Amino acid sequence: MSRIRVVVTGLGATTPLGGDVASTWDGLLAGKSGVRKIEADWATDLPVQIAAQAAVDPAEILERVEARRLDRSAQLAVVAALEAWQDAGYGLREENPVDRERLGVAIATGIGGMVTLLSNWDIQKEKGARRVSPLAIPMLMANASAANVSLRLGARAGVHTPVSACASSNESISLGLDMLRLGRADVAVVGGTEGVIHPLPIASFAQMQAMSRRNDEPERASRPWDVDRDGFVLAEGAAILVIETLEHARARGARIYGELAGAGITADAHDMVQPDPTGASQALAMTKALRESELAPGDIVHVNAHATSTPQGDVTEAGSIRQSLGEHTEAIVTATKSMTGHLLGGAGALESLSTLLALYHRTVPPTINLDNPEPDLGIDIASKVRDLPSGDLAGINNSFGFGGHNVAVAFTNAYATGGST
Repeated sequence: MSRIRVVVTGLGATTPLGGDVASTWDGLLAGKSGVRKIEADWATDLPVQIAAQAAVDPAEILERVEARRLDRSAQLAVVAALEAWQDAGYGLREENPVDRERLGVAIATGIGGMVTLLSNWDIQKEKGARRVSPLAIPMLMANASAANVSLRLGARAGVHTPVSACASSNESISLGLDMLRLGRADVAVVGGTEGVIHPLPIASFAQMQAMSRRNDEPERASRPWDVDRDGFVLAEGAAILVIETLEHARARGARIYGELAGAGITADAHDMVQPDPTGASQALAMTKALRESELAPGDIVHVNAHATSTPQGDVTEAGSIRQSLGEHTEAIVTATKSMTGHLLGGAGALESLSTLLALYHRTVPPTINLDNPEPDLGIDIASKVRDLPSGDLAGINNSFGFGGHNVAVAFTNAYATGGST
């Protein structure tokens, strides 16, 4: 089947492990945890007092006036997007050589500008309606991150904001892929962001019994597949990929990290919070990604799992990987949330970025805190850095979200050219 090939030419990230891609990747390979105790006074009375905050405050990178006009989620997205855009070899709006009518944006979020919303509500209650910021609405809108990136780059082919809980940013990657393959754009800036480390979501997730309460040892709190796991750790950050058609990338002599080969999207239609324990729809998402990528299960050498460190979710995903790739899959599986925590709407993009770099560098980051693995998982989990073989490689990243959203994204190292990221 003939289809338009899409490649990744730029990467950007700001995460709990570092303020850019290089420091984040180094942290992943070093098995570094970005989880810390929350020092703010508001956390003192919360049952969960830990989180994975961004290693570098985005407000310190952006110009002061711009930072004040953006919710934290959008600040993070803009920082990561500018890194990715420049990494792809492009200039900003005035120097942008891309036809703006052929440049699209798809940047997701799970919750959006919640901090702006709640802070302005507090102001209104305490000081009255006249003290509410006139910028509150454009700051709190879920599409604010994508819109602000579009404004910075002059993108006019379409600006999209998928909101599908923790599957959001992989859905944005899939949407960007569709834009290019349908001929609606030549280049797209895709990914996700989240910045909601705030007492309300922490209290709410804690009431759901979804979050780890290891307040006394935060760096060991996120422990996917470990029998002593007790929930995920909330994190913040953003990850962005610049994708373009292979023809467009080659015409300008771009450095290529690899191919965005395909994506698969399904829904459980089972429960708002819990995954379908059979894992059938998760497995189907992976199978769809393989089919669209023209890959066989045996081609997959690496899986970056969703693996949030919840009791049911981790076991279900192990089963879905076996269902899709086969009971005897040799794919090396890792869970980078063990180090970064869970970026919610930004998680899939960060883990897709990690999947691509693992193929590019032929090195899989470890899953840390896996002291006592759940028995009979039937998958090969990397508890230390693992090397990948030479030759053509393919990998999958999974993202699953509340509401039963399942998205699997497949990458290969096809067309990769030199670079040091």
